[in-house]
Amino acid sequence: MRTDSSPGTLPAREHLPADTAGTPVLDVVIPVYNEEKDLQPCVRRLHDHLTRTFPYPFRITIADNASTDSTPDVARLLEARVPEVRSFRLEQKGRGRALRTVWSASEAPILAYMDVDLSTDLNALLPLVAPLISGHSDLAIGSRLARSSRVVRGAKREFISRSYNLILRGSLQARFSDAQCGFKAIRRDVARLLLPLVEDTGWFFDTEMLVLAERAGLRIHEVPVDWVDDPDSTVRIVRTATDDLKGVWRVGRALATGSLPLDRLTRPFGDDPRDREIMDVPKGLARQLVGFCVVGGLSTLFYLLLYSGFRQFSGSQTANALALLVSAVANTAANRRLTFGVRGSAGAVRHQAQGLVVFGIGLALTSGSLLALDAAASDPTHATELAVLIAANLAATVLRFLLFRAWVFPDRRGDEEPEAAPHVGLPPTGTAASPAYPEPGPLPRRSHTPPRNSTTAQFRAGEAADGTVGVPPLERSREGRSDATIRLHPERPHDTDQGDAR
Repeated sequence: MRTDSSPGTLPAREHLPADTAGTPVLDVVIPVYNEEKDLQPCVRRLHDHLTRTFPYPFRITIADNASTDSTPDVARLLEARVPEVRSFRLEQKGRGRALRTVWSASEAPILAYMDVDLSTDLNALLPLVAPLISGHSDLAIGSRLARSSRVVRGAKREFISRSYNLILRGSLQARFSDAQCGFKAIRRDVARLLLPLVEDTGWFFDTEMLVLAERAGLRIHEVPVDWVDDPDSTVRIVRTATDDLKGVWRVGRALATGSLPLDRLTRPFGDDPRDREIMDVPKGLARQLVGFCVVGGLSTLFYLLLYSGFRQFSGSQTANALALLVSAVANTAANRRLTFGVRGSAGAVRHQAQGLVVFGIGLALTSGSLLALDAAASDPTHATELAVLIAANLAATVLRFLLFRAWVFPDRRGDEEPEAAPHVGLPPTGTAASPAYPEPGPLPRRSHTPPRNSTTAQFRAGEAADGTVGVPPLERSREGRSDATIRLHPERPHDTDQGDAR
């Protein structure tokens, strides 16, 4: 997992820019592997639906994952005959790899994908992308598990799907309902910062992307869909489930250790007056108080258990010092990550050292209370000792929170200006991918996307209006086109695994 620091945060939500004339607003990616039979009817059906119902310029991109049958020929034929279709050829397998590669190269402000079997009813496509165009949401997913969804599939797949989503809710605290529905969309400005953090190149790509987005506070819009299972699906259920469980463990460990720079994806509130900062109220105070109370309650129980254990073979002062020392280290680490949102290992030693100073103050309060108890009663009972320690710990807790907030973990975000970084894109065709990944800067503000009109020009496959895409535009005529497929190099240095069966 990446452990670099965050270059900045996302701006407040706004509409898409209004200067997208000539550029497709929506780029729908269809990742395929050996789909020579279904590819053409799928693309034709999708193109017809978008032409009739979608009010903005669009593009359909076929992402061929190293197919060994005639799928590349079918993709080239479709690109030659349909102006809004283009094809990409990747030499490595993996749905996640295909999506990351094509999405990183696309200039469309809204990026979507769907499975080639078109199991999802296409009438859900416009409701899927509308919240992204308007600036209401950052990602959108189709859900087969929503109450109003209508799904036709076997009991085995139904059980696997619901079990998988229960695992995500229990292990990663995911709140979205359906991680693996092949019907999703994301804003390009969000994808530019989010995709470099996603490591998986296979079927777990969707889940990892959604979990990281949700943990960063991005808004995920869910659309109930009508879905009919494809009985001829080539997905290997056992291997996919195994890889997904490995991915759950990897992402869960990274989130627990704070090694992901999710700060770069956080968004402030919008311009609604109810969202404006209230004067004289410290930022994040309510959330920090709740987190501190939860951590403090657990720490107190941990401390009392330790004290009771140490008291079996030592005096009250020694047991109190040992229990407070161990619980203080755990308390500082928990508050650092959960209450004050400090991630990564930078400054961890300094924070623990400052936490030990706070521990010393707490030790003085609790030890003083025990001395006062010993002076008042020659042989106090164990229950009396615990009661006195609880009262002393409550006083120490209040002081600990104030010191943590003002001294150990002060909020310095307003004093630091984020540095803009180069845009992440694909290298020009024919060159090797760079092993270094420059950090992207803050996202541009959103503005409204105009509806398509009769004068809007459609760009052919691979053409870009702004010239910022890593893949250069293709200058070729439809009459003289012989091979319209673009061969892409791996998006990452380690994306060269030939053993990935997806």
